[in-house]
Amino acid sequence: MPQLPAPDYPADVRARLEADAKEIVARYPDSRSALLPLLHLVQSEEGYVSRTGMRFCAEVLGLTTAEVTAVATFYTMYRRKPSGDYQVGVCTNTLCAVMGGDAIFEELQQHLGVGNHGTTPDGKVTLEHIECNAACDFAPVVMVNWEFFDNQTPDSAKRLVDDLRAGRPVEPTRGAPLCTYKETARILAGFPDERPGAVEATGGAGPASLVGLKLAKGETAPGARVVHPRGEAPRDRPTPGSGHLSSHDAPQPTSASDPRHPSGPVGPAGQDGPVTEEGE
Repeated sequence: MPQLPAPDYPADVRARLEADAKEIVARYPDSRSALLPLLHLVQSEEGYVSRTGMRFCAEVLGLTTAEVTAVATFYTMYRRKPSGDYQVGVCTNTLCAVMGGDAIFEELQQHLGVGNHGTTPDGKVTLEHIECNAACDFAPVVMVNWEFFDNQTPDSAKRLVDDLRAGRPVEPTRGAPLCTYKETARILAGFPDERPGAVEATGGAGPASLVGLKLAKGETAPGARVVHPRGEAPRDRPTPGSGHLSSHDAPQPTSASDPRHPSGPVGPAGQDGPVTEEGE
C-alpha cells in the first residue's frame, strides 16, 4: 500500500531547523546545491534521515520528495533507519582487510551480537564495514563517527566498543575528540565545532603517504633512491637495503630458506642464483 505523507516536525523543532536551513541555503548561489548539508542537518535532529526529514528538505528547497530520496539513498553517510550513538566502521577494503580488518569485523559482529548495519540493543553502537578512508599507513583502521582509530586488532576493537557502550572516555588516535553521531552530523552540515580544542586538533598522514610529496618537493631522505622509469637503464646499482623495492627492481634475491621462490634466492656464496635442496 502507498505510504501516507510523512508527518511534519513539531512546531518548535521545525522553527529551529528552518533557521539553520536558511543559514545553510544562503551559502549557495543555487538553493538545491544545499541538499547535502541539509540532509546532514535533519540527520543531526533524529540520528538518521527520516521521511519527515526528507519532506522538510524538499519543502525548503522546492524539490520533490522523490528527488530528495534519490540523493539520500545514494550516499552511504546518510542513515535510513534509527541507529546508535556511535557508528563503528571497520575498513574492509583491500589493504585493511589483509592486515586484519576482516578478522576485526567478524569478531565485532560476534562480540556485539549484530550484523552489518546492526545496532546493539542499548542503542549505543551501530556496526558496519566501510570502504577505504585513506589511512592505509595505519591499517587496519576502525572509525567511530568518522574519527580515526588506527592500527587496530580484534582485541583492541572489542575494548573500544565496550568502552563506548559503558560510557567510558574514548580518544581517537588522531583528529578531533569523539562526539555523538548527531553532533557529528551537525558539524558535517557546516556548523562550527564549538568544543574546546576540537578545531585545533588534527591528524596527519603517515610516513609512507608522505614519501611522494617529499619527492615532489625534492626533499629526499638520506639514503633514499628513486626507481628509474620503465624502459630506462638504472642510473646506479643500489646497495642491499638502500631503499624500498618495487616491481621495477624484480627479480630480487630472497631468503635461502625459500629456494623455490620465483624471484631467485641468494646462493650459498652470496651470489644471485638458485639454491639447490640438500641432496640435489
